Amino acid sequence: MPMSRAPIQIRFFLLLIAVLVSACAVNPPVQEMSNARQAIEAAVASGAEIHAPSELAEARALLDQASAALGEGDYPAARRYALEAKAAAIRARQESLRKRQSDHAP
Repeated sequence: MPMSRAPIQIRFFLLLIAVLVSACAVNPPVQEMSNARQAIEAAVASGAEIHAPSELAEARALLDQASAALGEGDYPAARRYALEAKAAAIRARQESLRKRQSDHAP
């Protein structure tokens, strides 16, 4: 009798681990979305609308995709798009600062 209970206990344990691992992966990417929005705001504040409009547009489009994925409950995609939006916004800010600096160079 104890031999037949062991496989059931192992299966239960493995199922419990799978549930816990999957629960960690399905949290909404709230922080990533916030970080992307803040990066876009920083890019705008640096003048990216004038000096890096294509990079800024890319960041905004990626954030829109993240929001759409979030609305559909596709948290992994939302997280990925939010991280890409943040990276694009950082590029926009860097490009804007570079162009502003070269515009004011003697």
